[in-house]
Amino acid sequence: MPEKDAIKSVAVIGTGPSGLSAVKALEEEKVFGMIRVFERRDRVGGTWLFDNEPDSFSSTLTTPKRNPIPDRFPSFQDALSEDTTSRTGLYSYLDSNVGATVMEFTHASIPKINSAISVRRFGQANPTRPWKIVAGYLEDIFSRYLNLVTFNTTVESVRKNASTGKWDIVLRQTKHVFKGQEKDYWWTESFDAVVVATGHYAVPYIPPIPGIEDWYVAWPEKLQHAKQYRSQDDYVNKSVVVVGGSVSASDFVVDNRLSVRQPLTISLRRQNANPALDNVWKLPGVIEKPTISRFTLENGGTIEFSDGSWVLGKDVDIIYFATGYRLSYPFLEPNPVTPHNRLAGFYQHTFSVDDPTLAVVGQIRAALSFRSYEYQAVAVARVFAGRGNLPSVPEQKAWEEERVKRLGPTHIFHTIAPDFGEYFEALRSIAGPPAKGTEAYELPEWRDDWAAKGFRVLELKDEYVKKVAAQEKYLAKL
Repeated sequence: MPEKDAIKSVAVIGTGPSGLSAVKALEEEKVFGMIRVFERRDRVGGTWLFDNEPDSFSSTLTTPKRNPIPDRFPSFQDALSEDTTSRTGLYSYLDSNVGATVMEFTHASIPKINSAISVRRFGQANPTRPWKIVAGYLEDIFSRYLNLVTFNTTVESVRKNASTGKWDIVLRQTKHVFKGQEKDYWWTESFDAVVVATGHYAVPYIPPIPGIEDWYVAWPEKLQHAKQYRSQDDYVNKSVVVVGGSVSASDFVVDNRLSVRQPLTISLRRQNANPALDNVWKLPGVIEKPTISRFTLENGGTIEFSDGSWVLGKDVDIIYFATGYRLSYPFLEPNPVTPHNRLAGFYQHTFSVDDPTLAVVGQIRAALSFRSYEYQAVAVARVFAGRGNLPSVPEQKAWEEERVKRLGPTHIFHTIAPDFGEYFEALRSIAGPPAKGTEAYELPEWRDDWAAKGFRVLELKDEYVKKVAAQEKYLAKL
């Protein structure tokens, strides 16, 4: 960038793994006069924080919108109700599902500690890590940058000011007591550039199945999203229909199959099912159904499947949606999320094509987690520092158009696997070498064994499932 357009101030939104990646990379460039980080929670960690009380299913049926903006700044306003989507989907015994040696940042190893349940299932020194270990790992690294963070602060609006060329950000900080009452404090700040690092595991996604909203009104206790999962005890002797064919669905089946009231029904879209999980759906006590075509209030409630079969609502205690999450950036103006749940207009899922001073870190799927965020963040920091190697705008647009044609216009657009090498090397090329005299470092070249190590956890889960199935088959013959 020309000197007159040099970026001196940067705002980072979020303090999860992607936010940490961004803050660290920006700080190491040693060219930004001000780096400010805004976090709506009271601590760092993002999706790796644990909330004993989960989000509610009602959040899945509403589209996140901006709160009304006050007429003047700064000002105290009546405290708004909590946005429950900020609560995470962690449960007490959760382990990582990406191999730790590849999931971790290249500059720091996650402590080599396993949970008791993972050792029983996958053996000693297995590649999973308990969530508490991962959360502590993130806290340790972030401790160096806490002076840059403003907590309990929600970003309500991010808009480019045509007159100043800066990004005007509207901020709301909670937990203030003003004249004896709890209030929210609103103010604005302006920055040369913005990094959005809010992740994509906040707003649960529910397929738009006809009749589901009427069902929720009639029987709200019967509908759950995987984000609400906290304990196996909640499902003992319950009749459950699991919707979804990915890892969270398979984990529920493996963990709860023997304690729920059998059969445990799994509703799959076969064309999108993960072949690595096929053995889970074949376990004893599990029956497979196609997608749910509609919910009705007839006969006290029915659940109809696309093959014409159905079950009565009175015979089902819980319909458990393991159906992923919606992209949500309601504070960005204009909002870049399409009706098909895709972040539009961002080269390599990271750089705004229309404005090189706006970037997103963390908006990718099946991408080896923290390590991919690190590569994105380093590339962003060096572009903002004026040293990155972004291609021309026409080339960036052509990349997006080709990808939409190949992968479609949905969230699948953001899936990196199996093209890891291509993606990581593209980010390395954009980042280029580190500047002399800084703390920045050379991003390691992609190694093919990273993918194998990253997905080793899925292989171990499959081996465990096959072992369990064989044991049960043997016992059934006795």
